[in-house]
Amino acid sequence: MTQYDVIIVGGGLVGASLALALADSGKKIALLEGSAARFDDLEQGWDARIYAVSPLNRRFLEQLQAWPDMARIGTIASMDVRGDAGGRIQFAASDADASALAWIVENRWLLASLWQRLRHSSVDCFTGVRPLALETTATAACLRLDDGRELRSRLVVGADGANSWVRQQTGLAASIKPYGQSGVVANFACEKPHGDIARQWFTGDSILAWLPMAGNRISMVWSTADADALLALSAEQLCARVAAAGDHQLGHLSLLGPAAAFPLRLIQPAAVVSQRLALVGDAAHTVHPLAGQGVNLGFQDAAQLAALLASASDAGDWMLLRRYERSRREAVKTMQFTCDSLYRLFHTEHLPGLSWLRNTGLTLTNRLTPLKRQFARHAIGF
Repeated sequence: MTQYDVIIVGGGLVGASLALALADSGKKIALLEGSAARFDDLEQGWDARIYAVSPLNRRFLEQLQAWPDMARIGTIASMDVRGDAGGRIQFAASDADASALAWIVENRWLLASLWQRLRHSSVDCFTGVRPLALETTATAACLRLDDGRELRSRLVVGADGANSWVRQQTGLAASIKPYGQSGVVANFACEKPHGDIARQWFTGDSILAWLPMAGNRISMVWSTADADALLALSAEQLCARVAAAGDHQLGHLSLLGPAAAFPLRLIQPAAVVSQRLALVGDAAHTVHPLAGQGVNLGFQDAAQLAALLASASDAGDWMLLRRYERSRREAVKTMQFTCDSLYRLFHTEHLPGLSWLRNTGLTLTNRLTPLKRQFARHAIGF
């Protein structure tokens, strides 16, 4: 049985960044990922899974020397948000004295950058194997793998996504609220320049976002109850539908790859730590994608947990784990509440005058420079 200080289950963006952040801590770290790591097709098309990485988390990734090649990265310099009845707010990175609000990065390029660094680190990476059983005691945690090996650790970290196996094994109850919608994602080439502007429309029954990618391309995220209907369209029909939904602002669109969809849920575990265990990323929380903040919360989980673990003599000390939980509670709860409230505000039709109120609120906020500056600062993670 191999002994570790920390075993991280899940080698996605958050788990990989946590492992890399701990690589030089002097502790023995293991990273467990069920899929074999393959990055030989990076140049093949454009990944439909993209993330808006904030300046705070770009700095975190740069410190890990894992920020990808800028040739594949888009920049959000400003945002243009429109309501369902004429309301509108625009704000820019310059409102917060920043160079960008966020950068649009493909999942596979960012993941490859992290794993390339991991392969030259002290982290033991187990790929292509999955955990079968997890047991924790007051002094240690033990993982049994599907290849028969057993790993022992002072701490196990669940970084294995919204359907977290680790969370389920330890009985950490989670409130799961389906939104009744799916996020449909796809990438398009545009006839007109996007101008580094992220565009978003609250239509009353859906939320459509166009995010600027590298070159003259955009990534679409359409939160809608009609996901199946969109996925059933031909490429030409989907392009026409998406272009029309965005008032043809970028002219003709050309599909760069097949569309995909994922269910939208609000996940709120009652706790994110337990005996010899901690949760990070989507295993610990999910938010509605309308603000694009899910991965940013996850990266900050990794950064703050790594900072606490770096100098700890016992990585699974209960008081340390409670400090981690408290340090993340406010940021996560605030983002979940904000996104959920915005979703509800723009999906409630039965209250008289609410449509006028929410759209007037957008337009009024657009005229108040100090408030717009706060929006911009919040968007970049200040």
